[in-house]
Amino acid sequence: MPIQLVVGLGNPGPKYADTRHNVGFMLVDGLAAGEGYRPWKVPGLGEHAKASFSDAVHLVKPLTFMNLSGRMVQSFAHFYKIPPADVLVCYDDSDLPLGKLRIRLKGSSGGHRGMESVLEMLGTQEVPRLRIGIRAAGTRAEAMDIVLKAFGKEERKTIDKVLEDARAAVELASSKGVEAAMNKYNSSGDDPA
Repeated sequence: MPIQLVVGLGNPGPKYADTRHNVGFMLVDGLAAGEGYRPWKVPGLGEHAKASFSDAVHLVKPLTFMNLSGRMVQSFAHFYKIPPADVLVCYDDSDLPLGKLRIRLKGSSGGHRGMESVLEMLGTQEVPRLRIGIRAAGTRAEAMDIVLKAFGKEERKTIDKVLEDARAAVELASSKGVEAAMNKYNSSGDDPA
C-alpha cells in the first residue's frame, strides 16, 4: 500500500538543528512543497506540510522532543484516518554507518526512543520506517555520544547524498509502496538489518 504520511523525527530548536539526531527533520524539510514553504503549525505538537511530489502525502515533524514523538503521530494519523501501515517514520540510526539506508515494513524500535514512542502510541510494530545511518567511520555505536553531534565537513557531503536517496525512496514508497522502495534503496552489505 502506498504511504500517505511521512514522519521526520528530530528535536526542535536551533541547538539541535544540525545534529545527527535531526536527519529525519532534514529529510522532511527536503520533501516539503517548494523552497521557503511555510509549514502549518499543529497546536503544541508539531508542524505539517504537503509533499512537493504529491498533495496526497502529508509530512509531519513532531516538536514534542524525540521521546514523545508518538503523541503527534497518533493524533495526526487518527484525525486523517491514516492506518499505521501507511505511515513512514524517518529517523537516525547510530547502529548504521554514515550514508547507509535501511527501509523496513515493521519491527521493534531497535532502542530508538522516538520510534519507541511512535510504536507505543500507534499500538503496533507494523509501522514502516526508513533509517538513516549516522555512525562516523571507525567508531562504535555509542548512541548518546553520537546523536547530538554535528556532521563534519566531509560527513556533510555524505549525508547530503544519502538524503537525496532517501527523498527518492520516500517518493517511490508513496507511489508504489514500501516494498518497492526497499528493493531499490536498501543499502547492501553486512550491516545490521
